Amino acid sequence: MKRNQSGFTLIEIAIVLVIIGLLLGGVLKGQELINSAKVKNLATDFKNIPVFIYGYQDKFKALPGDDIAAITHVTATANGNGNGVINGNWNSITATDESYLFWQHVRLAGLAPGPTTIPGTPAHGDGYLPTNAAGGEIGIQSGTTVVASSPLLGSAGANPIRGSYVICSSGILGKYVKQLDTTMDDGNPATGSMMATPVTGYTLGTSFATQLASIDDATTYIVCYGV
Repeated sequence: MKRNQSGFTLIEIAIVLVIIGLLLGGVLKGQELINSAKVKNLATDFKNIPVFIYGYQDKFKALPGDDIAAITHVTATANGNGNGVINGNWNSITATDESYLFWQHVRLAGLAPGPTTIPGTPAHGDGYLPTNAAGGEIGIQSGTTVVASSPLLGSAGANPIRGSYVICSSGILGKYVKQLDTTMDDGNPATGSMMATPVTGYTLGTSFATQLASIDDATTYIVCYGV
């Protein structure tokens, strides 16, 4: 006895292919939206810190971290030296450095979220320094207009990031670095107000700011922004 064998018609196959295409398009669009949201969050970190500075100055006529009367103003653990500069590296974990005290001052002033008690033995990853959307640490230090010793802030043969303050954020993937620089600066992580360098521990690294063509999507970078 003969049995009739039936298969998919061309119309059915076309419908399946259309459905698969729609699903793939939705996945890719969803990933694009996730990436855009992450870049937006990373950019917001850079934009918020100047707001903390100006808010503190408006309240107390002093620079957070550097405030010589911070104990009186916000019951801080320590005062700054009042010289108008945020002393210390952006990623310092020395409790007396102004770049470290900065976070306690702005938090106690009600300008930024986060712990206000300085750990007994400060360490990276202890939760005191704020983190970005990628889980890397964020920090601030005073900027420079002259050649300095660190790669991002300027060194022999390199232009320093210009600005009164330099905000740095670590652990950012190269694909986000490109989008960040396009969104906030000139699109080249080796020039302008925003620069990037590969992460080397918790330092600024040993290489100069990285050219756009050399940015690897899967490598993490420290991104610094002058304001």
